[in-house]
Amino acid sequence: MFGIFEKITKLSLQNSKNRLVIYFSFIGIWQELLKIQIMIDLSKHPGKVISIFLLVSLCLINCKPKKLNSDNYRADMVTSWNKIVLEYAIMEDGLLTLKGIRTAALMHLAIHNALNVIQPEYACFKFEEEATAANPIAATAQAAFEIAANQFPDKKAALEAERNKWLSTVTEDNLKTAGIKLGKLSAMAALKARENDDWNGEADYTWHPMAPGVYAEFNEHSGTPEGFIFGAGWAAAQPFLLPSQDYFRSPPPPEIKSEEYTRAFNEVKEAGSTNSDVRTDDQAHFAMWWKDFVENSHNRLARELVGKEKLNLWESARLFALLNMTIYDAYVNVFDNKFHYNHWRPYTAIRWADHDENPATVQDTSWNNLHQHTYAFPSYPSAHGTASTAAMTVLANALGTGDQYSFTMTTEEVDSAGPFSGKIKMDPPTRSFQSFSEAGMEASLSRVYLGIHFRYDSEEGFELGKKIGEYAVQNYLLPVK
Repeated sequence: MFGIFEKITKLSLQNSKNRLVIYFSFIGIWQELLKIQIMIDLSKHPGKVISIFLLVSLCLINCKPKKLNSDNYRADMVTSWNKIVLEYAIMEDGLLTLKGIRTAALMHLAIHNALNVIQPEYACFKFEEEATAANPIAATAQAAFEIAANQFPDKKAALEAERNKWLSTVTEDNLKTAGIKLGKLSAMAALKARENDDWNGEADYTWHPMAPGVYAEFNEHSGTPEGFIFGAGWAAAQPFLLPSQDYFRSPPPPEIKSEEYTRAFNEVKEAGSTNSDVRTDDQAHFAMWWKDFVENSHNRLARELVGKEKLNLWESARLFALLNMTIYDAYVNVFDNKFHYNHWRPYTAIRWADHDENPATVQDTSWNNLHQHTYAFPSYPSAHGTASTAAMTVLANALGTGDQYSFTMTTEEVDSAGPFSGKIKMDPPTRSFQSFSEAGMEASLSRVYLGIHFRYDSEEGFELGKKIGEYAVQNYLLPVK
């Protein structure tokens, strides 16, 4: 090709008054811009102008990178890595820290960014690289491996085997080498961007004297050491997508003397008790069924739906990146709200009602809830409702189905009470929904029938989650125009 250009440039006539100046450029595999100026004397070489234009056009056409058919690349690799990382997180800490959801977010983000450098279909996130010709399978496998091995170094051998399984399907050539390099680069950039993000920061909490509506310790019911509180550090972690931890501030919970509070108090006291006479069998079922951690149950659902809807590699990488960053941010934002309002749990409210200055509430010092356990952090808003609804909002968008979409979700087993209580099988293990928002609302309200939240906790959790999910899908990883 360069020989052709050398012959063309020799036609340049520097002293002609009637010259045509032609500029063109192309980007080769070396990613260096080559500019060639061709000056033709129109009066002496009119026939050669046409020849040059033809040669230039031919070169530009041949030098243009071929567009990949993304539909030829399936999502299997993404769902496989998703399952592996979450299994390791469960084995390590039972999802009782932000590490699992943070790792999933980082891994899928690294995959997403690498793929969209190879072929830009969606916007990257905090990753700026020139378009690169590389194998997408190699890039995905390496990006996933780098993040997973960084977070779970004791699993490196198994992770290497998983990476090599996928790399073995790729032809040994320059594109494979470039893909491996790009995957590593994307992963290192993702990890660098999240340095000092305080995901595992120390809890900073000051206990307050007992008072109406104020969160109080109940370590005998939570099964935690005296003085322990969960999640205060989560409220200080840096979000992925939201501008700040307090970006969405929930309105205050109702006044303890209000009619709204009284209704919510009486509802959870009756419908959330251990042996409720008003709770239906179905309400008892979904109260327990929804206990699985959002990052576990909703990623499991996403893996099923990605396969059902036949999303390709690019589409699935985007979906899982958005999903996990959004769940992470939902936890951060809702825990910021929880510790801002420091609102008490039904367990405290019902057993201490004689002191709440509300004559319409009746105390029951022996009251207990359905699963006889209360989580050791403030009540308002519901974290489960927030994270679940945020996740469902992302799925409705990233799957391309919209909210009105019928699906069945599976949860085989849940904790019988608290996190260390042992598992119980769910019968049946499935629940079906006509829309993502229906599922988000049921997840939110399940906490009322479990006896650990007031209705206004759950309803605000749903609203907050919807805002977080919509913010994510409206502002990040958008399709490239």
